[in-house]
Amino acid sequence: MWLLMLGSALAECTLIRGADVVLPTGTKSVDVLVRGDEIKRVGKDIAGAEACVQVDGTDKILTTGLIDANTSLGLIEVNLEGGTRDTGGTGPSTRVVDGYNPLSSVIPVTRNGGITSALAVPTGGGIRGQSALVDLAGTTQADAVVDDAVAFYTGIGSSAGQTLATLRIQLEDARLYARSKSAYDRAQLRDLSLPRQDLAALAPLLDGDMPLVVSADRASDIEALLRFADEQDIRIVIDGAAEGWLLADELAAADVAVMLNPFVYGSGSFDQIHGREDNAALLHAAGVDVVFASGSAHHSRELRQTAGNAVRGGLDHQAAFQAITSTPARVFGLERGVLEAGEVANLVLWSGDPLEVTTSVEALWIRGKNIPLRSRHTELRDRYSDLPGSPVAPVPLEAP
Repeated sequence: MWLLMLGSALAECTLIRGADVVLPTGTKSVDVLVRGDEIKRVGKDIAGAEACVQVDGTDKILTTGLIDANTSLGLIEVNLEGGTRDTGGTGPSTRVVDGYNPLSSVIPVTRNGGITSALAVPTGGGIRGQSALVDLAGTTQADAVVDDAVAFYTGIGSSAGQTLATLRIQLEDARLYARSKSAYDRAQLRDLSLPRQDLAALAPLLDGDMPLVVSADRASDIEALLRFADEQDIRIVIDGAAEGWLLADELAAADVAVMLNPFVYGSGSFDQIHGREDNAALLHAAGVDVVFASGSAHHSRELRQTAGNAVRGGLDHQAAFQAITSTPARVFGLERGVLEAGEVANLVLWSGDPLEVTTSVEALWIRGKNIPLRSRHTELRDRYSDLPGSPVAPVPLEAP
């Protein structure tokens, strides 16, 4: 009956007892004490927690919440309905946070897949804007948004030469603008390739404070990107990297992370001809930071199954789980993804191995608050569960 006790979402503290807890040092059967939005203690026989909500985690697995590092969550409601899409990025100064909808019906569905945090990412051409880190709870942008500027995004396109030539001009202009703002204001500079707001927005990329995520699959394109990043002295992350295994050592030496899809192997397209199912395993073995991400809104909830398929392809189980938790947190500088004292209490209690398709989420906390496992899917299931007969009246979802 312990699940009934979780209704007290505003409880000051929660003690989760006896679960197999996935820690940075390995999995141990310990207790976890949460006070407010923070993990306060991890260990055995934690004193002073008698007044806390007690959760029995026996025979269950407790982990940090999953992180989807590339999504359209809160930006797309219905893919084919333009009025519900707000992903477009028109330049480096575009911030998707301004279009983020924390009340999207897709968010509770995703949350029920164990995902507690995500990067909402812009789409479009050129350097298309800046992603935002969100926790999947809250009724307002102020509640949900953790960081409104995490990374910039672009794609290699159909021509690496043309794309990189354009990027060189834009970065050169951004540096010129940064050195000569007063001259720019007096119209004493040559014409620049981007408007003022976009030139100014690129400063964190040039300073090394934010990475540029570049979509590329072909090994030759990745090789060109490594030269470009070194030449421009910027941080990049490769999104896609279907042929990344061919440059595993070079990626590791350059400390460039990859976000990839383990389902991409074989000639799905002409820039993925040399893709293989053990791509993630080979990259990880070479010392490359490997991240899995959905690149989606409606399929974000399948993130753990993506990681599970990387295990099928030869990736170590621990590395696969880290690829959806601590590794994206490290790559993008997110204060999430680790279960230990002092960290944000984004937690998931699972019925079994999180990477197994038959495992379900038993309970979930975001910033220490227990979040009901309700969504549009569960509401529709319950509404029509007693057929034949008249469906029960729909109950409005309560925003967490």
